[in-house]
Amino acid sequence: MSREKINLFQLWIFLVVLAWSGIKPYDTFTWMLEVAPAVIGLIVIVTTYKKFPLTPLVYWLVLIHAVILIIGGHYTYARVPLFNWFRDVFELERNNYDKLGHFVQGFTPAMIAREILLRKSVVSKGRWLFFIVISICMAISSFYELLEWWVALATGTGSNEFLGTQGYIWDTQSDMFYCLIGAFLSLVFFRRLHDKELKIINSKSERG
Repeated sequence: MSREKINLFQLWIFLVVLAWSGIKPYDTFTWMLEVAPAVIGLIVIVTTYKKFPLTPLVYWLVLIHAVILIIGGHYTYARVPLFNWFRDVFELERNNYDKLGHFVQGFTPAMIAREILLRKSVVSKGRWLFFIVISICMAISSFYELLEWWVALATGTGSNEFLGTQGYIWDTQSDMFYCLIGAFLSLVFFRRLHDKELKIINSKSERG
């Protein structure tokens, strides 16, 4: 299957999940807040698709990340059924779907940042690349926590579902920690596959 057909298939998955999530979400305001980053990401990918196509790995990670955001928007992060089941079976104190969301908040941006930095020759491979990518992911996580704070100030009680702290006083800190874990594991386990795909896409751009 060609790259274009795979990308089209990925787009259809995104649109189908997005359409499903918009049907009677638990809280419409929360749904809008949660799916907004996914929609913005889609717009960026579509507008840059021809000038700066990404590696297959990054496209799949972006899709998975978007689906996680969209599902969280439909149910709200504190009410995703599967993670309610995990909570009950393993006798957890809360629904931890939001931790999955913050894990991928580091996992996916790590590969995106790595790809841009390498392809734009901002930095070469090595320890500095690892450090800069981790720093970028943590900056994104920090900004998102600030965004949640600003939404809370602007909307008052309307932001409760968006924050999804579930009474956990260390929610902000743990969110950032999960992002750090995600970014670290992404670089450790996927950098070699990413390098192989970067070689392919760079060779194609040179021939083109």
